[in-house]
Parts: sequence; C-alpha cells; structure tokens
Amino acid sequence: MRPAFVNDPLFKKGLKIRKQVVGADYVEQRLRTANEYTWPFEELATKTAWGMIWSRPGLSRKTRSFINLAAITALSLPHELRLHIRAALRNGLTRKEIAETLLHCAIYCGYPKSVDALRGMREVFEQVDRENRRGKKRR
Repeated sequence: MRPAFVNDPLFKKGLKIRKQVVGADYVEQRLRTANEYTWPFEELATKTAWGMIWSRPGLSRKTRSFINLAAITALSLPHELRLHIRAALRNGLTRKEIAETLLHCAIYCGYPKSVDALRGMREVFEQVDRENRRGKKRR
C-alpha cells in the first residue's frame, strides 16, 4: 500500500521529473518493491532531489547530468553511475560528452575511479545498442 504522501504536490512534481530522467520503468520498480523501511527513502529522494533540486530553473537537465556524472564518479558508485549515464543520454548528452566528462574525472577524482566509470559507460552504451537493435527488429 502506498503511503498518503504520494498525493503531496512536491512528491508528484518530483515523481514526474524522476521518471523523465531515470526512466519510468526503473522508478515504478523502485516504488513497487518499496516496503515500510524503504518508503521513507523513496519519499525523501523524490521530494528533495527530484521535486526540489532537479525542478529548479537555474541549471538545465543536461548540466545537472554533467554534475551527477562527475560527483558519482568521485564517490565510486558504479550502480548509480550506470543509472545516471542512461539518464544523461535521456537529458541530451552525447556519448562523446559523457566519455569526455569521465575522462576529465580521471584528473580530479583519480584514475581508478575513472577506469570504473568508463567500464560502466561501455556497459550502458552496449546495453542501449542491444535494446535499439531489438527495437528495430520488432518494427
């Protein structure tokens, strides 16, 4: 059962942006599998990160994606990085821009972190290419 906060306007605004950026399937799966212990996190992330920060007019989604890629690389969070590489593609970053961002991170975040980030980037690009090929075959 979904808690009452799902009717909160800030949650609704954040949920819309979150789905647009990281993908509706991913978000719906997160919400569908949330339980009494993880719902508070989903509420916090959806209202604050997505409803309060990503909705601000000061930066474009593309710029926010550049920042996320760098910050997540610096923190060495490969699972989150793969999610946000996909989001960066949705937000208009080119593959070249993503690769250049991760290369830039080698200097400021460290080579090992950048190597892991580039590995994740390749995995995401290959997965996207496979999905695109499958989509074309169905048409």
